[in-house]
Amino acid sequence: AGAMAAGLGYDGLEVAPFTLSPEPHLLDAARRRELRMIAEDNGIAITGLHWLLTAPEGLSITSSDPALQARTRDVMLRLVDLCADLGGSVLVHGSPKQRNPDDADTPEQARANALEAFRLAGEAAAKAGVSYCIEALSTFETPFINNVAEALDLVREAGTPGLSFGAQEQKLGWKTQPTAAVIFEDCRVPAANLVGGEGQGFRIAMAGLDGGRINIGACSLGAARRCREESLA
Repeated sequence: AGAMAAGLGYDGLEVAPFTLSPEPHLLDAARRRELRMIAEDNGIAITGLHWLLTAPEGLSITSSDPALQARTRDVMLRLVDLCADLGGSVLVHGSPKQRNPDDADTPEQARANALEAFRLAGEAAAKAGVSYCIEALSTFETPFINNVAEALDLVREAGTPGLSFGAQEQKLGWKTQPTAAVIFEDCRVPAANLVGGEGQGFRIAMAGLDGGRINIGACSLGAARRCREESLA
């Protein structure tokens, strides 16, 4: 896989842990070193892990069952170490089937269970020098954490006091992408959460607009064309 990725021009790979082993969190140190060396020998970096809780089977961050809670959280913490050992810097927590609110007695309890799991994973990630990210998914995949604002609310509650969000902007169209102000009020952000170099935030944000302008331009042109066609029909 590393040689193929390098041949296609990739510099890094995001790895789904279940592709490494049915129990990826239990990979021993020798196997972890071997996997990292295979990637490095092919000129590929393992950037991080994604699709975290597919294996082992039966995990849930929302469950109220104490034994299942402990098992799931143990896997999450071990995957943090796996990511660091492979040379990765980011874990992306999607795993829609493993965050089902129906696994708890109430939606509120499901959220509280998930919050504690994310809090523990975040603390472990900070110690390991990696970032643990919560991925917002569509309502077709899960009813829990469907937009960035909901994910950030969990991040704030898990240990970032002073981080809050403004009201959702009322936009013409584009309703599936929530837009709101991010507010930092006496907010202490750990150094481990720094993205890019210090003082480079504005440059990185502006660079993100390079592709965004093309996307918005294409969407706007398509909408305008459809309006024109409908008006002439």
